[in-house]
Amino acid sequence: MSKILAINAGSSSLKFQLIEMPEEEVITKGLVERIGLNDGVFTISVNGEKVKLVQDIPDHDVAVQILLDQLISTGIIKSFDEIDGVGHRVVHGGEVFDDSVLITDEVLKQIEDLSDLAPLHNPANVTGIKAFRHILPNVPAVAVFDTAFHQTMPKSSYLYSLPYEYYEKYGIRKYGFHGTSHKYVTLKAAEMLGKPIEELRLISCHLGNGASIAAVHGGKSIDTSMGFTPLEGITMGTRSGSIDPALIPFIMKKTGQSAEEVINVLNKKSGLLGITGFSSDLRDIEEAANVGNERAELALTIFANHIHKYIGSYVARMNGVDAIIFTAGIGENSAAVRERVLRGLEFMGVYWDKDLNREGGGERFISYPFSPVKVLVIPTNEEVMIARDVIRLAKKLNNLSK
Repeated sequence: MSKILAINAGSSSLKFQLIEMPEEEVITKGLVERIGLNDGVFTISVNGEKVKLVQDIPDHDVAVQILLDQLISTGIIKSFDEIDGVGHRVVHGGEVFDDSVLITDEVLKQIEDLSDLAPLHNPANVTGIKAFRHILPNVPAVAVFDTAFHQTMPKSSYLYSLPYEYYEKYGIRKYGFHGTSHKYVTLKAAEMLGKPIEELRLISCHLGNGASIAAVHGGKSIDTSMGFTPLEGITMGTRSGSIDPALIPFIMKKTGQSAEEVINVLNKKSGLLGITGFSSDLRDIEEAANVGNERAELALTIFANHIHKYIGSYVARMNGVDAIIFTAGIGENSAAVRERVLRGLEFMGVYWDKDLNREGGGERFISYPFSPVKVLVIPTNEEVMIARDVIRLAKKLNNLSK
């Protein structure tokens, strides 16, 4: 048995889970917030109860030290020697990384060099990696990239219709995101369907505040809705999704905003929030729609319509589909959104049960047994996917060192 730490570091935060492998059992999880600010907050789950500390946490080194000390002081582990590996979520791997990788000095530099593609995320991920390497220098560390799963897309999927030199010189192309989630749920779907993933055509709908759709054929991503950045694709909580790019200079001219300010509006003030005018939280929007709020109803319709478009295009792209998967916060928990998305898909063999859709939780089918196209709800687990990759790569490391 092995204990693996799965880490997701932000600029001022650090999420973590300690997972027992191969059982894939979460031993504990928690969050460090307000790193670098006064009154930092550390939260950890101990025997099902939350333990909270409030103190100044000046940097990620201190955050990691507090985390490791708390693992011992709470009795979760007896010594750091029990930690067999650390897996780090890294947002962008560019074209350099098509799989998770053991972290070396060279890999760390490559991740830093890719910061141009994810200036808000990769530097924070690097900071977290360095902090753990400093305190646990002899523990195998693995980088798991959001973009890696989508590196199987063909050029016909990832190239934009721009001068080719933009791709060659600047790396301008579709990269896609949520890859760790899409990979986890499609593998789980194959298991639930009782078929080799190599034989399946799957559409994975990762629907949360950020949302993306992926076409997965034979276990490989062949297309996905997010693009060069996570702004492209369907309507999201606060992101606009795809728009006519000529709107950006038009909005700049009309409002007097800079390009950066307009991009900020598209990322943080648009999507469901922009349409409703009052919330990006789907629970608030559903509640308002139920009492007749027209803009809330409109936002839900637009959201479902965008998902419809991608499902339809991906079915055509794969010459059919065997299953549609719903995952992430909205995909797992909103029966109303699933119903809006599935309604009208009967023409292509999607027959779903309204009662199954509204009831139950966890991994389940919500389609009728006779439905040619199955519909599944699968809670995503990116942390388990990270832990799996740590184990896989650590085993390779052990073989090489023998």
